[in-house]
Amino acid sequence: MGRITTLRDLIGVIKDKVSQSKAALLSKPSKLSLHLAVIKATTHSPTTTPNDHHHHLSALLSLGYSSRATASVIINTLMDRLHRTRDASVALKCLLTIHYILKRGPFILQDQLSIVPTSGGRNYLKLSAFRDGATASKWALSEWVRWYARYLETLLSSSRTLGYYLRSPPWNIDKDKEEERVSSSMNLDLIRDVDSLVEVIEELCKLPDSLLVEDNKLLYEVMGLLRGDYLSAVNEVLLRLSEFKERLSCLSFGESVELTCALKRLEDRRERLSEMFKIKKPSMETLWVSIGELKGRVGMLEVDREGGKMVNRGRRRRASESTRFDEVLKSADPFRHISSGSFRSDKFSHMILE
Repeated sequence: MGRITTLRDLIGVIKDKVSQSKAALLSKPSKLSLHLAVIKATTHSPTTTPNDHHHHLSALLSLGYSSRATASVIINTLMDRLHRTRDASVALKCLLTIHYILKRGPFILQDQLSIVPTSGGRNYLKLSAFRDGATASKWALSEWVRWYARYLETLLSSSRTLGYYLRSPPWNIDKDKEEERVSSSMNLDLIRDVDSLVEVIEELCKLPDSLLVEDNKLLYEVMGLLRGDYLSAVNEVLLRLSEFKERLSCLSFGESVELTCALKRLEDRRERLSEMFKIKKPSMETLWVSIGELKGRVGMLEVDREGGKMVNRGRRRRASESTRFDEVLKSADPFRHISSGSFRSDKFSHMILE
């Protein structure tokens, strides 16, 4: 078995050499270094050491600081390699590179990634049918490739809603300016933000089986980025929940229902998230406490018939309005946004982030 693996690794090395030779023959001199950088960062080898992989990734990201034309070539080459390959290791490295661009890449690279293709939307990365049946391990890795593509599509969609990409702490974005932006946002905009962040967390909960992670350095690296995304999403949600606490009396009935539905969807993922990530951060407990408090306070509000606004009447809500509110919540599918679909959920092992 080891011999077959060695033979496949050798074939992968040959394929990479052929790709480099092809790039040298067909690429313009000004673009050759860009094509080679993409190939080196996304080789066929499943045993690439983290140091080597980070070195090639860093070299690729550094090229993105030059010009928009250079960034365009890098993204187009990366997407072309992603869509042409039938090898799970290459596809996973392409997706990992995209993830790094979203989290740590220069703005020009991120900008080019966000507009290719211009249509965006579901199946943006076009990997929903990806299969690598060369070996049993490659077949299992293919499920990760399909899920990872869906997750990055959700992350890209959320970034369009928020106006920026989720980044691991420390954030480069000015927190004071972000708090000011949130406080000046309309209710529906804040609800839309929360909903998009909940969708990211929901997609996180659909991770494939964890058995491959311990033996696969690339997947372990992916998990590190995902934990960072989770923490970032939690902090973004908390920022908006804090603002909602200040303006509950200004919410309409429809807005209160939308907010509560989003919070319920998030709360329904609590157990799954605790299985996936054992994160020792105060923000995690604060999130669940804040959700409970907000849901409780919304439940004590009633609609003012004349003004159409939510006003605090304590526990003396009209029975008809209470029934209407509860019926809307019960009819809401906790696994689905009002206008969006969702996917399967699989079990994942414990991961610890200090």
